[in-house]
Amino acid sequence: MLITPAFPHELPRALQHMLARERQDNTPATLPRRSFLKLMGVGAAGSGGLALGLFNGDAQAADAAAPADLKPTEQPAAFVQIAPTGEVTVTINRLEFGQGVQTALPMILAEELDADWAKVRSQHGNSNPAYVDPRIGLHITGGSNSIKNSFSQYRELGARARAMLLAAAAARLNMDVSTLRTQAGQVIAADGRQLGYGELAEAAMAQPVPAKVTLKDPKDFRLIGKPTSRLDAKAKSSGQQSFGIDMHLPGQLTAVVAHPPVFGAKLKSLDDSAARAVRGVKAVLRIPADRGGEAVAVIADGYWPAKQGREALKLDWDTTAVEKVDSARQLAQYRALADKPGARKYDADMAALASAPKKIKAEFVFPYLAHAPMEPLNCTVQIGDAGAQLWVGSQFPGVDGMAAAKVLGLKPEQVQMHVQMAGGGFGRRAVPTSDYVVEACQIAKAAQTAGLNVPIRMVWSREDDIQGGYYRPMHLHRAHIGFDAKGKVLAWDHVLVGQSITSGTAFEGFMIKDGIDNTAVEGLREPYPLPMRLTVHHPKVNVPVLWWRSVGSTHTAFVMETLIDEIARATKQDPVAYRMALFGDKHARHRAALQLAVDQSGYGKKRLPAGHAWGVAVHESFETVVAYVVEASIKKGQPVLHRATAGVHCNLAVNPRTIEAQVQGAALMGLGMCLPGAAITLKDGVVEQRNFDGYTVARIGDMPQIAVHIVPSAEPPTGMGEPGLPPLAPAFANAIAKLTGKPLRELPFKLA
Repeated sequence: MLITPAFPHELPRALQHMLARERQDNTPATLPRRSFLKLMGVGAAGSGGLALGLFNGDAQAADAAAPADLKPTEQPAAFVQIAPTGEVTVTINRLEFGQGVQTALPMILAEELDADWAKVRSQHGNSNPAYVDPRIGLHITGGSNSIKNSFSQYRELGARARAMLLAAAAARLNMDVSTLRTQAGQVIAADGRQLGYGELAEAAMAQPVPAKVTLKDPKDFRLIGKPTSRLDAKAKSSGQQSFGIDMHLPGQLTAVVAHPPVFGAKLKSLDDSAARAVRGVKAVLRIPADRGGEAVAVIADGYWPAKQGREALKLDWDTTAVEKVDSARQLAQYRALADKPGARKYDADMAALASAPKKIKAEFVFPYLAHAPMEPLNCTVQIGDAGAQLWVGSQFPGVDGMAAAKVLGLKPEQVQMHVQMAGGGFGRRAVPTSDYVVEACQIAKAAQTAGLNVPIRMVWSREDDIQGGYYRPMHLHRAHIGFDAKGKVLAWDHVLVGQSITSGTAFEGFMIKDGIDNTAVEGLREPYPLPMRLTVHHPKVNVPVLWWRSVGSTHTAFVMETLIDEIARATKQDPVAYRMALFGDKHARHRAALQLAVDQSGYGKKRLPAGHAWGVAVHESFETVVAYVVEASIKKGQPVLHRATAGVHCNLAVNPRTIEAQVQGAALMGLGMCLPGAAITLKDGVVEQRNFDGYTVARIGDMPQIAVHIVPSAEPPTGMGEPGLPPLAPAFANAIAKLTGKPLRELPFKLA
């Protein structure tokens, strides 16, 4: 079965379709080299060292005995280390930032390797070409691609390593390899003799790497499909886990940055005398800032003196040349724009709308959202005689490494990227501009010029993070729907207004077609057979925007699933039955996920307490379908979510425990969109929220009782990091609408 590859940075559908059109031969698709060079901003003159530049000095070399037609991504030497003790270390080709790939990917490899799971460990890769996404050809963690795109890869890596261990054992025992078997880190001969992987490892790595291997029958899996505790659980739960922000190198200094209050603003004047007088401050440096602005970096021997130094700065900013966005004025502008002709995604005939017996007119408003990971952005840079090293929790180490090389005036191969554990990201650590990595490199370069030839760790504060830009875009939706008494939609006229995430970036050529950014419209219409006319406007606004967990589905799922529910209520139909009827004989995965959630929740059978109501929603994103059946009420004028039951269809579940955790986390994040204060707003160009006291994120006390159920499947895995988020808010909203009789049209919820 061909799994269509998705694009990096949580940009799934449009590039999938593009690649699918270009490759119809069932071979894994990769980004063409010319497109990659264009994406990275590397011209023909600078491309000669590109491949070498992706190697790092600390990365393992490709196996010299590997067949010439095996790619670096297919060779075990870069992925498997076996110590004499038999301990197996698996290198992962993704960033671990909470999603569980540091366990799931080793599980896949260890399954085919027949390793002793008790002896399996994991570590991050770097920008070695072995660690690119094997289907895309870029170093990325995003788009819920990690397991989906590396499932076959890691199985084959494990099988190749196992074959090499068997060959080494056969040579040592002077036996035919067909008489040997493996189990739990041992090669076992027919006569009972055993050789541990640790004692065979050196000889095994000298064996030829087999080009083709036979993989296990899924019925023989020992690890895949079994709920497995995470390899990093102990370190994280005991406070021993180190993250990028914890980097400490000899002689290291820490930098904090005073960013312009309005995006792109420049400095009129700077008085840094008081800052330089702060004990521990080593330098105050003006640096270029993101989007053409300027900033001031304060470098000190620790975070606290650097922060104190920043607070002592006297700054006068020039904001005359940049747009000063005001949220109230922006909404009025969006409403005016929605009345104008625009680009068309779908263009069904709307003639039936005028005479439709039933109609709905609806406007939806969605605010900017910050990513707000628990670990704020950070990056440590060390410039040496031979090049530079970066320690950073990056979702895109290849792109960030290229950006660092450009800033530092180095060749790509002179930059080493050390991927660090990250404390969340949700897309913020995958930026086309590499904004915070570029900023760290600008500081390190300026520090070196000032005579500070030491590692520089740049750290953002929580306030920097909340006010630092690259938000989920603000969106306005309008829908005018005509339908009959049986709920058949006769015409659906839809308008969407919101910034393009990819406009002005290297991704524009891939993601924008006929003036429409496909990240904005993904999830609209599908899977329902609706005659839709979809008009899209992408205004230019001086607010940096970026993908946010589940990207376009954060708003399109809410619009679609609340409107579908509203049609069901208007025609007095059960919302589950209505959706099932719309699916017809198609969309078996949607049907299975929804039915599982219904069955497990007791929907339609269990009597709810007085004042409680059911809510339902189902949505596909990243090739995975998630359905929620929720129970909610209203207490003291505020919506309360009591229970949520999820039905998940992600094909084969590699680690059900990780999937459960992913859905739980995504559900809480989706719930957070509904809570009062979950919005980024601007006044005179300045972001009004600064910290968690002004910007609401869901906390553990908001978490409902939640049960996650997975539809059994043996098909290759699909994406799982993001699909649990989109349907939670509309399911919650649908329950509240049943209680109040009024649909919710805005996030966060407003009942008045």
